Amino acid sequence: MAYILHLDTTTKKCSVALAFNGILCAQKELLSEAFSHSEKLHVFIQEVLTQGGIEPSQLQAIAVSKGPGSYTGLRIGIAAAKGLCFAMDIPLIALNTLEIMVQPHIVSSDTFIIPMLDARRMEVYTAVFDSNKKWVAKTSALVLSEISFMDVVQSHPCLIIGDGAAKFKSLHPKIKARFTEEVHYPSAKEMFLLALKRFEKKEFESLAYFEPFYLKDFQTTPSKK
Repeated sequence: MAYILHLDTTTKKCSVALAFNGILCAQKELLSEAFSHSEKLHVFIQEVLTQGGIEPSQLQAIAVSKGPGSYTGLRIGIAAAKGLCFAMDIPLIALNTLEIMVQPHIVSSDTFIIPMLDARRMEVYTAVFDSNKKWVAKTSALVLSEISFMDVVQSHPCLIIGDGAAKFKSLHPKIKARFTEEVHYPSAKEMFLLALKRFEKKEFESLAYFEPFYLKDFQTTPSKK
């Protein structure tokens, strides 16, 4: 019997969700080009707990999207999650952002799902999953080309999702690719079943040593002056 709070701040969407035993109780999210996560996250947390009708002391774990994703967004979300866990002496659950993204998508048994998060230029953070949401290819930072994924997916049809998908579509890929009509961003409301499994298996992170999964070193844009 577990109340778990879920946080995702890895992209321009800031989202918070509360679940009880794998059932969604309340959620709040905002998709903003302003990346206002530092302003919105703690407000959303309080609103979700209020909607769910519980006090913070009733939480039994915090689940956070660990990356890859926005460097600043990851730091904000994980700092908040660790702070709450420290304050309430409850465990931290960390989930891969790309694995979170594929959860709501239902595809035919022979179809692969390829999530893509926008990185720099023609680069994306990506992985490959089968129709059962099992890993086919691990997380990587990939510079896209028209022949990307051919050696992995071969003749399988593929559903491409995420804010990096448009880059791939523009290259007219050689694989059997289908793209969602709307851009799909990771969301806290897609985390709760994965988080519950980790909670039941007691697969928790060390609060002292856990760090975001940046995948790449932080890079700044050189000044034009």
